[in-house]
Amino acid sequence: MTISAEIKNLLQYFPEPAILVSKDYHILAANTAYQCYYGKEELVKHHYCYEISHHYKHPCDQEGESCPLKASLKTKQPQQALHLHYTPYGKAHVNIETLPISNNKGEIIYLLEIMRCSKVANTQETQQHRLVGRSKSFNYMLEQIYRVAPSETSVLLLGESGTGKELVAQAIHSNSKRAKGLLIPVECSGLSESLFESEIFGHEKGAFTGAHSRKQGLIEAARGGTLFLDEIGDIPLNLQVKLLRLLETGIYRRVGSIEPKKSDFRVICATHRNLKQMVVQGKFRKDLYYRINTFPISLPPLRERRDDLPLLIDNQLQRIAPERKLSVHPKALRLLQMYEFSGNVRELRNILERASLLADGDVILPEYLPEECGYLMDKTDEKPQPQGVKPLREVERQYLRWAVQYFNGDNKSLAQKLGVSERTLYRKLHLLSTKSS
Repeated sequence: MTISAEIKNLLQYFPEPAILVSKDYHILAANTAYQCYYGKEELVKHHYCYEISHHYKHPCDQEGESCPLKASLKTKQPQQALHLHYTPYGKAHVNIETLPISNNKGEIIYLLEIMRCSKVANTQETQQHRLVGRSKSFNYMLEQIYRVAPSETSVLLLGESGTGKELVAQAIHSNSKRAKGLLIPVECSGLSESLFESEIFGHEKGAFTGAHSRKQGLIEAARGGTLFLDEIGDIPLNLQVKLLRLLETGIYRRVGSIEPKKSDFRVICATHRNLKQMVVQGKFRKDLYYRINTFPISLPPLRERRDDLPLLIDNQLQRIAPERKLSVHPKALRLLQMYEFSGNVRELRNILERASLLADGDVILPEYLPEECGYLMDKTDEKPQPQGVKPLREVERQYLRWAVQYFNGDNKSLAQKLGVSERTLYRKLHLLSTKSS
């Protein structure tokens, strides 16, 4: 299919990587930004978009991923998706937008694909202050962030302690229209009624004993920006009605003042609690719940994104000891992959920080991990016991714990030695850690 010079020149107006694709995913034209980002040699070797971006032999939808091109062909509408692409600089999160181009009969003849590299997350260890990961659950969360960030919609972040709710809130704020304003975090746990009003609304001089001067409230500080209400599930019922009134009307008064003021902020809330259950129990107002729950985002716990563990470990080690080139021994890594991490990424950081202090060299060995990670076991229990008849599940469990302890290699190599897939090994290790806890 011949593409005119005018269409090829039109692609150059896009600052981001952009390509023109046929209905069978064949790249017909690419702008300079695409060639620089993905490499000119890739365009010479390969002719299909999925070959270059994913190193696939078949279209994305046949490889278990959502394909925005296929969705555009089906709906005849623009589509977006977040994918993990290969680049000459390593893997990168890319937000893809596809625009169908039709002829006079309304038939799609081309698809325009625009790639925007993520400013929120990365898969490289050198980026310290972004979300880190590449697992499916992480990518799904990331796609939700991309969709809601440009809007003014209220967001509710749901996740266990230590999953990075404030980091996600910062990512949403940084990619919003309010990015030039401030993200003001409010720790809702333990706020009394007087403290809540004074901190949130501010107060006038002489409003109460000890109010020696006028104080600006956090609402004013968040003007033009984002108010992040962390652990909103801990706000007492009598304060929830005041918060609801603020969110509904946007009007507030400083404590000790009769002058109404107009607020200007976007609200992001977060909690580790089950707010829906709290509503049923009468511990959280239903009207407030529906006001803040416009766009809920679930943050996956670390045990559901174990594939991200090596990336997170490298990232955390660079933050903990940037002057050292610390790494984790394969045996220590396997023990960490078996661990449940009830404290999630926060607990991972604490474990690594402690281990870095115990390590005299540049390698974190299994013995530097805390006892709960499973290293300090009774060695006689870890070796296969041939005496007596035992259930096969118990024998397998003992052998697997012994193999993890003494095999000197990574999980992929161990899976090959055991004659199982790497996914099966991860599943068995997860069951093993559950049995041990």
